[in-house]
Amino acid sequence: MLKTRASRQTWLFVVMALLVLGAGLGLRDPWPSDEPRFALVAKQMVDSGDWLFPHRGLELYSDKPPMLMWWQATLYSVVGNWRVAFLLPSLIAALGTLWCVVDLGRRLWTRQVGLYAGWALLFALQFTFQAKKAQIDPLVVLFITLANYGLLRHLLLGPAWRWWWLGWFFAGIGVITKGVGVIALLMIVPAVIGSALHWPRVRLHARDLRFWLAPLAFVLAIALWLVPMVMTALATRSGEYLAYMDDILFRQTAKRYAQSWDHHQPWWYFLGTMPSMWIPAFLAVPWAIPAWRRRLQRRDARYLLLLGWWALIVLFFSIPNGKRDVYILPALPMFCLALAPLLPGLLRRRDVQWLLGAFTLLLSLGTLAAGLAALLGKPGFETRLMQTRGIGNGEMNALAWAAMAMGGWGVASLLLFGRGRRQLALVSTLTVVWVLYSLIGYPLLNDSSSARGLMRHTGQRIGADAELGLVAWKEQNLLMADRPAATFGFNEPWDAQLAAAVEWQQLAPQRRWLLVHEDALLPCIDRSRAELAGIANRRRWWLVPGAAVQGRCVASAEERERERRLQREE
Repeated sequence: MLKTRASRQTWLFVVMALLVLGAGLGLRDPWPSDEPRFALVAKQMVDSGDWLFPHRGLELYSDKPPMLMWWQATLYSVVGNWRVAFLLPSLIAALGTLWCVVDLGRRLWTRQVGLYAGWALLFALQFTFQAKKAQIDPLVVLFITLANYGLLRHLLLGPAWRWWWLGWFFAGIGVITKGVGVIALLMIVPAVIGSALHWPRVRLHARDLRFWLAPLAFVLAIALWLVPMVMTALATRSGEYLAYMDDILFRQTAKRYAQSWDHHQPWWYFLGTMPSMWIPAFLAVPWAIPAWRRRLQRRDARYLLLLGWWALIVLFFSIPNGKRDVYILPALPMFCLALAPLLPGLLRRRDVQWLLGAFTLLLSLGTLAAGLAALLGKPGFETRLMQTRGIGNGEMNALAWAAMAMGGWGVASLLLFGRGRRQLALVSTLTVVWVLYSLIGYPLLNDSSSARGLMRHTGQRIGADAELGLVAWKEQNLLMADRPAATFGFNEPWDAQLAAAVEWQQLAPQRRWLLVHEDALLPCIDRSRAELAGIANRRRWWLVPGAAVQGRCVASAEERERERRLQREE
């Protein structure tokens, strides 16, 4: 009977994870800011066959290693649909991370603890939000969590040499995914402290030669990408390839960490990020802290390693000036694992139940009020939203009804589950919020958020036989164009792009059109002869025929400075 009940609980978790994370798969295109960039690079990999040096348009893309793009291109080769393939890596990575956490909880404590850790992670706001986006972060979280899994299997349950080596190997894979995979190895620091102080359970087994072979696995993982890339760049002696190698190996990694040039935040930034982004699990922290302290006083090495690693990750990312909320995401799985053994006891407390109920009620009333305001309130807000994002009135009404459904479901869940099971009401509410957002929100917002509607209208307007050039373009414009589009650089100044595009257009002015970001239009373009193509991603785009160009397109010093400022803001 116990085995059957445990099996049902496990399968319930699996089904819920697939429902929450998989809902909406295939219902939308890539949305900015990062998704279209990675999908475009992956698509160009497939089209060109060059998987080693990724391109964005005509230029090499060196901001990030190509791991995510490799996954997307490979999965497209399997499923043959970009709408599915671009999101599949995040879904697979999220499910893999959940498996690591659940299995570690089972091995370090009990099956029930593992499931509690999985539930806490599945519904943590930042985890779910990122798992439903096609960014690099879900993949790097998977590889760091796999590295943690291997290290903990050896340090707390070992010796387990294969897992020890795999832990180092996946840390290396994390490095070639986003550069920060090495932070998984910080798990060794609290392990060394615990071993030196003779805490029970934690052992390094450092006297065995096999212990010191692990760094080779780390180097091997990095070499899988680094060696072919460097050898090709050096063999071809291409200036473009050498510049790519220098940028991705030095400027985008060590230099970016030591001399952050964007996203400047105060040192305490993550102390505010975690309480807001790790809810609802983080709501239990005020009760968890004294419980953690008692367990550390009893020299429980499981908490020493998990909590010590979490603290080191926060410290690591707090040192540089540049900080983003997503940087701290890799620490979330181990936080949930450290919290899980305490949850059965905490959920029996009245004050915890009251807090969960208040949070669920606040979430429900907030979504309900937002929906009612959109339907019955003054039209100013929705009018501004429709004007800036290009959302139609019908879509706004449908989104409002969806928000009301979320709020109504949350209130009904609180009434149904009663006072002693507020955690079930919260899980029920969050499930419906994510599912409705995915199944209803994705299709309604897709045209305006992805530039799909803009590019479809552009193709229809210029006709099947026309050629299209893009100026001051974003990745979604090239990705979703219905024909091969000419580009004139991505990082080039907008006025230089426009000048080159006009020269290209004048070679066949009757057949060639330009799609131009409104902020890049210079006085050489007669707007009375151009057409507003549409609004996408809060940007206005104009279709410029050859007859609308009057004279040379040369920017003044004031216009060039304005363009540089706008490009930085983009």
